[in-house]
Amino acid sequence: MNVQDEVSMVDAVVADARAAQAEYERNGSQARYDRAAQAVAWAIMEPERNRTLAELAVDVTGLGNVEDKITKNHRKTLGLMRDIAGARTHGVVSDDADTGITTVLRPIGLVGAVVPSTNPVATPANNIINALKGGNAIILSPSPKGVPCCELLLDYIYSEFEKIGENRTLVQMLPPPGSKAKTQRLLEQVDLAVVTGSQDNVRRAYSSGTPAIGVGAGNVTTIVDETADLSAAAEKIAASKTFDNATSCSSENAIVVVDAVYDEFVAALANVGGATVPGSEADAIVARLWPGGHLSPNIIAKDADVVIKELGLEGKVPEGTRFVAVETQGIGPEHPLSGEKLSRVVALYRAQDYADAVEIARRILDHQGAGHSLGIHTAEDARARDLATHMPTCRVIVNQAHTFATGGSFENGLPFSLSMGCGSWGGNSIDDNLHWRHFVQRSRVVRPIPAREPSLDDIFGGYWAEVGK
Repeated sequence: MNVQDEVSMVDAVVADARAAQAEYERNGSQARYDRAAQAVAWAIMEPERNRTLAELAVDVTGLGNVEDKITKNHRKTLGLMRDIAGARTHGVVSDDADTGITTVLRPIGLVGAVVPSTNPVATPANNIINALKGGNAIILSPSPKGVPCCELLLDYIYSEFEKIGENRTLVQMLPPPGSKAKTQRLLEQVDLAVVTGSQDNVRRAYSSGTPAIGVGAGNVTTIVDETADLSAAAEKIAASKTFDNATSCSSENAIVVVDAVYDEFVAALANVGGATVPGSEADAIVARLWPGGHLSPNIIAKDADVVIKELGLEGKVPEGTRFVAVETQGIGPEHPLSGEKLSRVVALYRAQDYADAVEIARRILDHQGAGHSLGIHTAEDARARDLATHMPTCRVIVNQAHTFATGGSFENGLPFSLSMGCGSWGGNSIDDNLHWRHFVQRSRVVRPIPAREPSLDDIFGGYWAEVGK
C-alpha cells in the first residue's frame, strides 16, 4: 500500500470518529459520559477478559508476565474509576458571582493516542476511559506488536457498548498493519495527540501541528540514605523492580546508597532476591545486555531465569535470584548501565555520603530520565522536600515501591495513570500524571462587574517606601 492510500485510510477513520464525537457531545450528559467510561472499565476488568488480554499481551509482545499484567489491568483501571467517579466533565461546573464568570466544560474533540507495546492493554484502556469521560472520541495507534491486544480490547468494549446502546465509532484504532505514515497522519488530523512510548513518537507528536501531550523517558533513580529502614527499602525496591518484569517506566534503574549503610543494604537486597554483581564484572554484563549497542530483546522484560541465563550468571548468583544489581560508578552515554534497562537489572552506586548520593542522582537524571521521578528511602522528610526544590524531577517518591507509587496508588494522592508528564526537564507540555482534566477544555461566560481598578499607591506603595520613586 502506498503512502497516499494509507493517508486516505486514516482520513476515513477520522471522518467517522468526528461524526460520532459530534453526536456524543450534542446529545451528551454527565450520565452518558460516565456510563461509557464504566463500560470500557468493565470491558478490561471483567476477570475472564482481563486474563485473556494479559495472556495475549505476553504472547504477542514477549514482554512482562501474565499475573502482573492482570494485576496492572485491574488496579490501574479500578484506581482511575475511583479518581473520576465524582468528577464533573459536562456542562456548567462553576458560576462565580464575584467575578461574573460562568465556566462550562467542553470536550477536546477527537483524541489520537499512540500506545506502547510494554502496556498494550492498560495504557489504551486508560486513554479511552479519560477520553470518553470528557465527551471525546478516540483513535488508537498501537505499536505493531500491540495490534492484536488493541483489537481484542476493542471487541470487548464494543460488546459493552452494545449493552448500553453506545456508538462503537467513538473508539477506534488505525487499520493494521501499523506504519509511521498512518501514525503521522493521525497525529496531524486529531484535536489532541497523546503519546506514551518512544521518544521518537513524542517528538513527532509535538512537531505535528496538533496540541500534544507526550511523556518523557523513564530512568528512575532511588536514593537509600543512612536513616532508611533498609529491610523495608529492599522489599519495596524488589517488588517494584520485578513487577511485570520491569516493563514500567517507573521501575528503578539505579539505586544510590550511602557508604555508611551500603554493605548492610546489599545484604538486605540479598534477603529479597537481589543478587549483587561486583563492578569487576560490569563490562561482561554490559556486553550481554547491549550486544551491538542495543538492548537485547532476549533480556528485555523477561523472567528472572531467562535474564540470569542470558547474562551468563548461571551458577554465579544464588538460587531464587529475582533481579540483578550491578555495581558501577559510570554515568553517561559511554556507560549504558546508567540508562534505562527495561529488565530485571538495576545499577548500584556507592555514594560517599548523602550529599554525594544527591550529586550522583543528579548526574544520572541529567543523562536520562530528567523530569520523570526520583525515589528516596529516608527517615528525614526534609530531604525529600529539598530534592523537590532543587532536583530536575516532577515527583519525589518517598519510602514507596516506585513502580506502584508513581502512576498513582491507593496509598498516595497521585492520580492513577500510565503516562507521567515530565515538565520542561523532560521536554513535555505537562508535569503531572495524565488524567481526565487533560481531556476537557473550558468555555467561559464573562459578564461585567463593578470596577476593581487599583490606585498606583495600592500597587507601588510598599516599593516606593523601600526604594523611593
